[in-house]
Amino acid sequence: MKPTEILKNEHRVIEKMLDVLEGLTKRVESGEEINIEHAEKIIEFFKIFADKCHHGKEEDMLFPEMEKAGIPREGGPIGVMLFEHTQGRNFIKEMAEAVEEIKKGKDEKFKFIENAKGYINLLRDHIYKEDNILFNMADMHLTQEVQNGLLERFEKFEKEEIGEGIHEKFHKLVHELEEIYK
Repeated sequence: MKPTEILKNEHRVIEKMLDVLEGLTKRVESGEEINIEHAEKIIEFFKIFADKCHHGKEEDMLFPEMEKAGIPREGGPIGVMLFEHTQGRNFIKEMAEAVEEIKKGKDEKFKFIENAKGYINLLRDHIYKEDNILFNMADMHLTQEVQNGLLERFEKFEKEEIGEGIHEKFHKLVHELEEIYK
């Protein structure tokens, strides 16, 4: 297995949660009250699974190896991906703030919806570019030795930084919420 295959598999899980977020957003748009517990769990998923775990592997491991292999950060696809990661974090931050305000009784549904839609659109496009452009570049430019090293580093990162069972916990959450919002 290649490091990019692991990242693509994580993309499939992230896409499922994007579908869940879209389902939640549509319900709120149609007049339902926002399910705060679900919104908080979705936000936690994106903060930990998508950002800390998935983007962490890309930013701290894959992208630096791609740069060493001659793929430029500035003016190239890596720079674009990093910029989009930052944009995504801003959307998540705004959604989390909206949820906190809603819990205090303020009407911040529009803020939540607007940022959720922005995040969904950004990430779907971002995932497409990584799967079809950036990861192909990585597969072509990284030696088998570098790829094997990345696989080892990914595994170590999962155990030491993310924690045992966290992936499984989030996979279960995605499945549970899909049953509600699909």
